Amino acid sequence: MRSILLLPIAMLLSSCVTPIQPTPYQPNGFGGGFTETQLDTNVFKVTFRGNGVTHADRAEDMALLRSADLTLQHGFTHFAIIDSKDREKHVGFTTPTQSLTSFNATAYGNTAYGTAHTTNYGGQTFHISKPSTTNTIMCFNGKPDINGLVYDARFICNSLGSKYEVACSSH
Repeated sequence: MRSILLLPIAMLLSSCVTPIQPTPYQPNGFGGGFTETQLDTNVFKVTFRGNGVTHADRAEDMALLRSADLTLQHGFTHFAIIDSKDREKHVGFTTPTQSLTSFNATAYGNTAYGTAHTTNYGGQTFHISKPSTTNTIMCFNGKPDINGLVYDARFICNSLGSKYEVACSSH
């Protein structure tokens, strides 16, 4: 009877555990995300920071997606990346060390016999890399005739938006 009652409790507790996911397309928060700064009427600095399970390629894609979304939000159609920086922040942590000792004793008259066993847990060090990408973009109405790669913001929103299941602004 006791095991029948414990089964639903165990199932409930196991459903609460959610694996860590890569940083989604979201404003910057505890788990990462994007930020932007307007530098001129048509120039923006866009940064995307990932968490410890976000791959560098995803951070680059999310910065490009945010650049396209921002371009459309401000009424432009195209953008060019005039500066780009990729970084990785390396962090590490070590789990606490704990010891567990079990002891068995048997007494016969005035004499006791026993054994003890100590097991140590923890003390592992984990290293995590958190990628980030910063693009400085210049926005345009219509595709400009300039040297360099110019992106169609709507195309990027549709392409990367469908890849990551994200909807850009409706502008």
